Amino acid sequence: MSAARREATTAAVSGLLSSAALFAALLALVYRPARIVPAAIVLALVAARMSDRHRRLAGVAVGTTSVCWVVGMTIAVVTNHPLF
Repeated sequence: MSAARREATTAAVSGLLSSAALFAALLALVYRPARIVPAAIVLALVAARMSDRHRRLAGVAVGTTSVCWVVGMTIAVVTNHPLF
């Protein structure tokens, strides 16, 4: 496998991981944030480290997952929904 193809594959996986982290973080706003957001944060951090091509998307994913952690936990506590 050539270096250019390997780099393109890595960039594609990085973009998919970033997108999955964003989806999971937004899902965690309405369903069990203490379970979902830590996994989303790990996905976003892995995606941020993988590729330079989707660096902005990965940065947005890291920031969004962090904000969703705080907002999701706040919503769950205020509405008396389970955290786990």
